Amino acid sequence: MVILVALILSILLQIGASILSLGLIKRTKYNVSWILISIGFTLMAVRRVYVFVYILHTDGGLESQSITDNWLSVVISLVIFVGVIYIRKIFDLQERIDRIRKDNESRVFAAIIKTEEQERKTFAKELHDGLGPILSSIKMGLSAINQAEQQEQNKQILSKTNFAIDEAIITIKEISNRLSPHILTNFGLEKAVRNFINTISYAQITIDFKSEIGKERYDFTIETVLYRVICELLANTIQHADAEKVSVLIQKEQEHIVVSYTDNGNGFEMQQEKTRGMGLSNIYSRIQSIHGGIEIETSPGSGFKTFIRVPISSK
Repeated sequence: MVILVALILSILLQIGASILSLGLIKRTKYNVSWILISIGFTLMAVRRVYVFVYILHTDGGLESQSITDNWLSVVISLVIFVGVIYIRKIFDLQERIDRIRKDNESRVFAAIIKTEEQERKTFAKELHDGLGPILSSIKMGLSAINQAEQQEQNKQILSKTNFAIDEAIITIKEISNRLSPHILTNFGLEKAVRNFINTISYAQITIDFKSEIGKERYDFTIETVLYRVICELLANTIQHADAEKVSVLIQKEQEHIVVSYTDNGNGFEMQQEKTRGMGLSNIYSRIQSIHGGIEIETSPGSGFKTFIRVPISSK
């Protein structure tokens, strides 16, 4: 009876260790060494079951078993079982460390984005409020000159100078707005994206923009990141894709903002793009900083599609 109890205990412990080890295979990202260890634990459990069944169906089999041998098997099985439990705790600890690391990276990147946007805003304000009035003053001074008393050549010079100053003032306003779009700050993501599209529209490319979020406002970092990402996607399409049509859709699905972006351009090889530059890497980093997810589908000659999903909190 004692031997039978020892056999049953060892079988249960071996099966438990096997189940625990098999359950950890996915968490080890299908590491070959752990798969082999799990197979070993499983085979040991199968062996103990086989021995148990053999003893029950063999006359005198139970009496022929050594008590010491069977209780030693129980101890070995117990050690293996406890060892697997502690290994599982190590995996749990590693996952917590990874989550903390990712959260810290997201917070650091979010802080960088806020700092970057603040610097953009400061620089844009300096351009608009500093250099803009100076150019306007120069224009007013030139307009005060009596052109009736000027020679024709001087009149042309003044006219060209006025035109150049007007262009400089417009350019400063455009640069200021792109650095820190006041529309994004004052009116939200939809109007800011629509305004950006209007400023970059070309006859050779059609941009179809649709939004279902209306005037709803969201966290500053979320709006800023999505705005910058959409702008970067559009700039990449215009510069590199040789596309004729672009589609941008912004939706709200429960507690998420979803951005769908497609173009019918050249497309590219994803692996080559990852090793070539910072374009996609920058987009991935920005989306990850706000705990969002991004999926990209593209290949040479098949255009470009991306799907962005970001958890939101309304302002």
